[in-house]
Amino acid sequence: MINTANGMMSTSSSSAAAAPGGNAPSPGLKTYFKSPEGRYKLHYEKGHPSGLMHYVQGKTVTQATVATIKDKPSPPTPPSQPSSSFSASSGVRSAAARLLGSGNGSRALSFVGGNGGSKSISGGSRLGPLGSNSSTSNLTSNFDGRGTYLIFNMGDGLFISDLNSQDKEPMKAIYFNNVYPVCHAFDSDAKDGHDLLIGLSTGDVYSVSLRQQLQDSGKKLVGAQHYNKDGSVNGSRCTCISWVPGGDGAFVVAHADGNIYVYEKSKEGAGDSSFPAIKDPTQFSVAHARYSKSNPIARWHICQGSINGIAFSTDGTYLATVGRDGYLRVFDYSKEQLICGGKSYYGALLCCAWSNDGKYVLAGGEDDLVQIWSMVDRKVVAWGEGHNSWVSGVAFDSFWSSPNSDDSGDSVLYRFGSVGQDTQLLLWDLEMDEIVVPLRRPPGGSPTLSTGSQSSHWDNVTPVGTLQPAPSMRDIPKISPVVAHRVHTEPLSGLIFTTESVLTVCREGHIKVWIRPHIAEAQGASNPETALSTSLKDKPLLSSKVSNSSGYKQ
Repeated sequence: MINTANGMMSTSSSSAAAAPGGNAPSPGLKTYFKSPEGRYKLHYEKGHPSGLMHYVQGKTVTQATVATIKDKPSPPTPPSQPSSSFSASSGVRSAAARLLGSGNGSRALSFVGGNGGSKSISGGSRLGPLGSNSSTSNLTSNFDGRGTYLIFNMGDGLFISDLNSQDKEPMKAIYFNNVYPVCHAFDSDAKDGHDLLIGLSTGDVYSVSLRQQLQDSGKKLVGAQHYNKDGSVNGSRCTCISWVPGGDGAFVVAHADGNIYVYEKSKEGAGDSSFPAIKDPTQFSVAHARYSKSNPIARWHICQGSINGIAFSTDGTYLATVGRDGYLRVFDYSKEQLICGGKSYYGALLCCAWSNDGKYVLAGGEDDLVQIWSMVDRKVVAWGEGHNSWVSGVAFDSFWSSPNSDDSGDSVLYRFGSVGQDTQLLLWDLEMDEIVVPLRRPPGGSPTLSTGSQSSHWDNVTPVGTLQPAPSMRDIPKISPVVAHRVHTEPLSGLIFTTESVLTVCREGHIKVWIRPHIAEAQGASNPETALSTSLKDKPLLSSKVSNSSGYKQ
């Protein structure tokens, strides 16, 4: 059942409840929503700088990443060759000149702009001060960067905000000139300091140290390693990017032309990085680089049309992709083998996510449905109905556990969330033993229904490597959300679950932090305004990919 019994706060009470720093809730929206385990409350909001030029808004869809920098400082970033990265050496200016070209229509990849909390930087050229010197790059030596941060893109900027602070505007802003950051990923276990990946609208990719960006007071990327420079390998737009779990610095980049490239962070990318022509664009294929020094090291051709989303299972065994052609595909990453997949009921798929145990995959897209795929059965086992427009973000809540769960029960209950262009956040509970499963219909007959494990009722497991056609609506069991709440005034693009909160991301660059019921109840009596930030000083917010050991407890 959809829970819509949420009260609307009056204007006066909303203003009184606003967090410090001008962080008032959006007008006309509820500042809390009810769930079976209690009330989630809007704690504060994050957003791009107020002075951001409106003409860059709408150029990209905002994506957000939660990054936790651990206590141990990263080792110094080794010096890089000027031809492939931005360094603090005098050779950077010549590298930038080659990057920008001279009057030949080459894409400009200079970094200009401002950090709202830093001193201004002077520079007369369009290129901007790419070189690092005493006046343009002042490191704060006593700042270790420890903490939990929110990284998000908007227009031509990449913004970093302290997630434990209620300040709405970011603490760091990096602007790109004539190009747009469109995707990013963070690796808290990175060994050499480069833990943040950034993919651009031109296909270029950078790896940087997040700690180093925070220590620098300038307005540009520092110490960046550059891949696919000027679109030399693939000139199509980056659509998504991800570190390979346990991959020792390997990462993958998906592009709008249906290809995924595998990179090794430690390689400079020297040598011939070309790949053979794709023989059949309709078929999955893998090609490896001709030379050991080449970077990227492999190209996966997934589909015709854009790849809209990728996600690794927690252990890195499987890679899921969704694309413009409407197919979810699941690959064995190390074997480079297609395992299973299938088509949406209608239109493109836009997002995907794994359960922490690797048993289920979520997918959402233009059919307004949330697909639940079983890796045991290699097929869709349920559809989530509740959105009124495209589903743009899905995620499992690996920090949640049922308040009524009991250790003696055999049934496993999953909580997951979805957001859409209908501006709604939906929360769902999935218990496979209680799903009504339609059996296969005899010719000319009506479907019969049964409860229990889907494996015992459905046809045999789909063979490995099979892409299934779009299923019939009457063949798939349906589930309804336990919570439906309008959280923003603009279409949503993503959500993130952490130990303490749920973050909802608007495509126009606004993020809301909703604290979980047990946090609000435990801290609300003493000081509800600082409940979350006080708690987080001792217990940082973590990405839902990290662990599922910290669940909700009433």
